[in-house]
Amino acid sequence: MLAAAAGSPNLMLQATIFLGAALLFVPLGKRFGIATVLGYLITGLILGPSVLDVAGDAESLLHFSEFGVVMLLFIIGLELQPSRLWALRRSIFVLGGLQVGLTGVLLMGVLHQIFGLQLDTAFIVGFGLALSSTAFVLQILTEKQQLSSTHGREAFTILLFQDIAVIPLLAVIPFLSGVREQSYNLVYFGKVFAVFAGLIFASRYVVRPFFKFVASSGASELLTAVALFIVMGVSILMGQIGLSMALGAFLTGVLLADSEYRHELEASIEPFKGLLLGLFFMSVGMLTDVKLILAKPIFIIGCAMVLMFIKFGVITAIAKISGNRWPTSIRLGVTLAQGGEFAFVLFSVASAQNVLQPELANTLNLIVTISMALTPFAFLLLEKVGEPLFAKSKPSREYDTIPDHEHQVIIAGFGRVGQIIGRVLRMHNIEFTAIERSANRVDFVRKFGNQVYYGDPKNPEILRAAGIKKARVFILAIDDLDRSITTAQYLRKNYPDLIVLARARDRQHYYRLREVGVRHIWRETYLSSLDMSRESLQLLGISAEKARETVQTFRDYDDDLIERQQAIYDDEASMIESTQSSMAELESLFDEDIGKARKMDLSDFYEALKSQAIPVDDEDNSTTESKH
Repeated sequence: MLAAAAGSPNLMLQATIFLGAALLFVPLGKRFGIATVLGYLITGLILGPSVLDVAGDAESLLHFSEFGVVMLLFIIGLELQPSRLWALRRSIFVLGGLQVGLTGVLLMGVLHQIFGLQLDTAFIVGFGLALSSTAFVLQILTEKQQLSSTHGREAFTILLFQDIAVIPLLAVIPFLSGVREQSYNLVYFGKVFAVFAGLIFASRYVVRPFFKFVASSGASELLTAVALFIVMGVSILMGQIGLSMALGAFLTGVLLADSEYRHELEASIEPFKGLLLGLFFMSVGMLTDVKLILAKPIFIIGCAMVLMFIKFGVITAIAKISGNRWPTSIRLGVTLAQGGEFAFVLFSVASAQNVLQPELANTLNLIVTISMALTPFAFLLLEKVGEPLFAKSKPSREYDTIPDHEHQVIIAGFGRVGQIIGRVLRMHNIEFTAIERSANRVDFVRKFGNQVYYGDPKNPEILRAAGIKKARVFILAIDDLDRSITTAQYLRKNYPDLIVLARARDRQHYYRLREVGVRHIWRETYLSSLDMSRESLQLLGISAEKARETVQTFRDYDDDLIERQQAIYDDEASMIESTQSSMAELESLFDEDIGKARKMDLSDFYEALKSQAIPVDDEDNSTTESKH
């Protein structure tokens, strides 16, 4: 189908017209603050049959441009190592399952009870509308640099489950219509298993050696050819066995995430992905029936807004119950409130098999399109109204003007950690620039003769004023986790040669700092806890040498453990935020520690305990006092 579409002269002319129009309308829209995706939708609407009618077959263009979604998921897969994907399994199936299940059932009930749709029709419509737009959301999150944020990561996991959920939804349509085109027997599942096993084998033992062979030829254009061949080949293969091409591309990307040629693959696919996604959104806009909107404007726009409100409420509630803060939950709700492109596919198949009436399918497609068009405005409302409300506190005064000292050291965050570091530096007459966001703390520190400037360390203008370009060492001592990560991301991206020393509040903070590229990290209570452990062992009669050896053994073990858990910390993210899950994690760590201790030679330790043991009745006062 893709090949036929691509080979059509009319389609090529159509695509050319659309791309030319996009070069005009999309940049113009950006000048007025309109999101890129919405610009593509408006371009398609203007060029479509409802307005200018300068392009013909939108359906063929839509099928052709859907390959942009496939490429998008392939690139996303390249960013996920299999270990991290496995770690995300809880978020995918818990958050994603709850979102699709609860939203689908709620919409199904509303459609059946209020609009009088039959249960089978209400089922397809409800669960189709429960899906959000993978391409739309990821494009917006990427543009706003929010893909690595908490709500960005959770949005991705939910979208991934939605893409998986499309498969059983498409499979159930023939059963609802009474027509079974696909036989789901043992042979079919055997084919699916064989394809997945073949992909795993080929990604490791065929694709990588072949890519190395092509790269050694020195022909850079062949690398692009290999990348396109991999994506297209796997997608067509998935389509042949009745699975989602997008899912196949994503899986292939994940399997190649560990490849040394991952960046070359991504760079080769990126231009095609961008162009085809643009065509996809323009074709969606082209299919929008303006006449139907004009005939029933209040009904259609109202339905789109009700859909977004329902999905927003369900997703926000699920996110809050899962342990997120209200700001994160609301951001996630806004992000996934729209309908998705897979709804077009689902409704089209359902209409072809007489599960949906064509008129109903057209109306639903229009509602989904309107909801997608309203999403950038929802983001704008969030930024203009929501974000100021989420701010913990507004600056009580203007930020300080920082003199042009250009010191070699900048300390971001001048609380208990930053102050100690500053005092030690001062002992060696090393000058530094300290920045603190708390006005009260700045005033308090200044009472003792310390020079610290009031400002937000994550603000690029503040950092430039502090002499970030001339600094050698940046002390990241910010207590707030999100601000610490945001600042670290900015520093690693814009000042990669700057040495960043960071404090981590806990293991979660440590993992996220490592993820953004910080390598010099100190956990807040780690070293003091080890020092207290060593002192405790010595007081219990263990020799100083043995105590140091024991502590060092534990430190080596824990350092190895934290490195191994780096890949799976996302699986624990939602649980760590709650007391119950924190206790479960701590219990798990203790279990592993006990296992490690059993492998150590602690005979001397137990002998020392026996020799130093004092009967309870014979404890003297000095012993009792030492415990306090």
